[in-house]
Amino acid sequence: MTFYEGHTLASSQHVEAEIGRRLERLRLARNVTRAALAQEAGVSTNTVGRLEKGQGASLETLIRVMTALRLQGHLAALVPDASVSPLERAGITQPHRRRARPPKVHEPAPWKWGDEEPGHGS
Repeated sequence: MTFYEGHTLASSQHVEAEIGRRLERLRLARNVTRAALAQEAGVSTNTVGRLEKGQGASLETLIRVMTALRLQGHLAALVPDASVSPLERAGITQPHRRRARPPKVHEPAPWKWGDEEPGHGS
């Protein structure tokens, strides 16, 4: 299973379950017990089990388990770095955003028949 079903993103439950299955397969491929992984990550064995079953885990738990499995290099792939924008890559510099703003709404010009004379109002 992937994180996408067709062209749409899978539900958060499906994504969580798939991440858990992948972590479990990695743990087993490395011949590490849940207890050993839990101890290395500083969490309980039950917490590792819930994570692997996709039954709810905190972001902190995911980070701890990934670090214990020596996967911390993959954490950066979860969210792309926005410090380098596509415009900067193209050589166009813009100031860095400090806040988000809603898009500007442009009001259409008032409708006219087109036969008005300039300077004579409607």
